[in-house]
Amino acid sequence: MPNHFIARIASILALVLTSAASVASTATAQPESTVTFAFWGDPAEAAAYEEVIATFEERTPGIDVEAQYTPGKSDYGKRVSTAFAGGTPPDVFLINFRNYGQYAGSGGLEPLGPRLEASETISEDMFYELPMDAFRYRGGELTCIPQNISSLVVYYNVDLFEEAGIPLPTAGWTLDDFVDAATALTVDEDGDGVIDVHGLATESSLIRMVPFIWGAGGDIVDDIDNPTELTIDTPEARDAMQWFVDLGVQGHNVVPSEAEVLAEDDLSRFMNGRAGMFLQSRRAVPTLREIDGFKWDVAPLPQGEQPAGILHSDAFCMSAAAKDKDAAWEFIEYAVGPEGQEVLAKTGRTVPSMTSVAESPVFLGGGGEGEANPPSSHVYLDAVPTLRRVPSISTWPEVEDVFNAEFQRALYDESFDLDQAIADVEANTEDAFRRAIEEDGP
Repeated sequence: MPNHFIARIASILALVLTSAASVASTATAQPESTVTFAFWGDPAEAAAYEEVIATFEERTPGIDVEAQYTPGKSDYGKRVSTAFAGGTPPDVFLINFRNYGQYAGSGGLEPLGPRLEASETISEDMFYELPMDAFRYRGGELTCIPQNISSLVVYYNVDLFEEAGIPLPTAGWTLDDFVDAATALTVDEDGDGVIDVHGLATESSLIRMVPFIWGAGGDIVDDIDNPTELTIDTPEARDAMQWFVDLGVQGHNVVPSEAEVLAEDDLSRFMNGRAGMFLQSRRAVPTLREIDGFKWDVAPLPQGEQPAGILHSDAFCMSAAAKDKDAAWEFIEYAVGPEGQEVLAKTGRTVPSMTSVAESPVFLGGGGEGEANPPSSHVYLDAVPTLRRVPSISTWPEVEDVFNAEFQRALYDESFDLDQAIADVEANTEDAFRRAIEEDGP
């Protein structure tokens, strides 16, 4: 073969190889997989999740994370359930442990326990035990990975306490101490017969009452993982619920009226200085940090017969229908790992589920950006040994809805009948427990 043909063939081969290398390089630079991630929260939370996404994508250029953000919790729940019903669920989504059972029970979630065991960057012993247990569906395999371990606490207006000469709440303060403070803080400032500042702002719901039921030595279900009924018709549970109801018009009358609550929600009332105390989990902190008119802090719940608190925890779950489960896991692994949790902790929204991050200056010391806000952030960690959880069966949201419907006016209605409410709740939740056993029972 003539030399000029050989040279020409060599030139063509070189060109082909160069083009192939260029194509390969271009392909490598483009995302190889897209993971959809659904979440909700206020603007500060949304910005934090966007930062987690951005830092993850920088470290993992082959995976693109598509954010599906919904501001309101109720709208978010509807969006996720609609997506699952329509067969197009997000690959990864955030959900509270009280609500994930409806998806786990129907086989809609990919169990993450095996992936956590195989992980080279995170392990189960790096997390608090209780939130992990909360996401073991019916006490079985770990289904989702929790991002936080919050608790119900008392937010209080330091200035109002000091002006009224009330000792600031500390660990071990009693139910009587709490009522005394709420009573002293409830005042008619201008003498017109209308209360201007209420001692307490809270809703009358199951998750607000449960810690006091536990604190009185009572319980709410017969089995935490496989419940068959509510157990609130006991002397202990009744005493605790009556104590809570007595915070309203039937007793101490230290909470706003129903009309006032409809006109101004509890968080706004506290921020506007019209409530001395406010019951909520850690999620209120990013918004409360906007307060500049008074000092505020957090205290543990008042103690009954024994200290008790309720777990508030959300987790990253993976849909069983996720298109690329390996890519989805890589994102979850990063988000619940040290770096991802530090980003979220700086917003103030989360009490990190990873112990090393929770016990670090990022959470306890203001993240290196000034003083901790709230100053007593250690309260959330001090409460961890006392925390308990409610069930996560598929119909648990229905059980809560029934309870809340019966008790929603308990603080405002002088004719509220506790005995009748208990009887109605137990009767009207029987079907939900029965269906849970039939649909996804042990």
